Amino acid sequence: MLGRTANALFWMFRYLERAENTARLLDAGLRMALTRDLVTAEEEWRSVIATAGHRATYEARHASYTGMQAWNFILRDKDNPQSVLAMFGQVRDNARQSRNAVSGELWEAINDSWIQIKDILAKPVPEQRVGEVVAMIRQAGTLAHGAIGGSMLRDAGYHFARAGSFIERADSTARILDIKYYLLLPSLSYVGSSLDTGQWDTVLRSVSGDRAYRWLNAGQIDAKGIVEFLVLDDRFPRSLAYCHSALRQQLASLARIHGREGQCNALMRDADTRLADISIDDVFEQGLHEFILDFLATNSAIAQAIAEDYRFLA
Repeated sequence: MLGRTANALFWMFRYLERAENTARLLDAGLRMALTRDLVTAEEEWRSVIATAGHRATYEARHASYTGMQAWNFILRDKDNPQSVLAMFGQVRDNARQSRNAVSGELWEAINDSWIQIKDILAKPVPEQRVGEVVAMIRQAGTLAHGAIGGSMLRDAGYHFARAGSFIERADSTARILDIKYYLLLPSLSYVGSSLDTGQWDTVLRSVSGDRAYRWLNAGQIDAKGIVEFLVLDDRFPRSLAYCHSALRQQLASLARIHGREGQCNALMRDADTRLADISIDDVFEQGLHEFILDFLATNSAIAQAIAEDYRFLA
């Protein structure tokens, strides 16, 4: 497979995953902000903007964190290169560049979703339509993942696309957990104490894990339990453990197809083994923030190694 096609497939699903995750984060932030007073709501929007990685760009334009400003900046602001509208434009552009390697069903799912999202985000989104926009973005991801799963050959293109999804998903879960945990629990001495269950519910909703966690834990919200769920529970498809295990499988499939392993396989094998051998107590002993920084650095190194091993475009 040509490097430019592999690159387009890899980044198409990275941007798709990033747009989906941003929509989930926005939805969780909106739920929390609507139940808070004005001051606390602004802090929640500040947290959402920071978690999405937009704080510097946002504060260069706005002096306050009102909901209307925040969600429109995240969704559609032309001065925000990482807005959902910009990211989905990248999804569509990469799909077009790899048109010869994707199925007709996948192309239609991406193209139709892009037309709908571009139309609904053509003007500022009022409060009564935020939920509709979030649902549309999440549906776009569901349609694309369903199309690739049900219509594409399990060839190199498929595995590059799936690798992009899991690289981005792992990065997003780690960042959400790090920033939210820092804001909610600034000292490890508070682990196990009574915390605002609504705020921890936001963490779970940000990764669509609230129902799964409650089902496994009889509805009990526990800070340490949530961290263990999002880091080590390989049954949950957005946990760090699950993402790296799935990514390792995709890279192994690519190695078989190309008849050789690359640096990305060696890095992935080491990372997956370390995560499988660690306990939640080990994570807290190291320090959650330090653990996540190490994880993010490793995740980024694997993504870079994939690009180098398969000669992606710069």
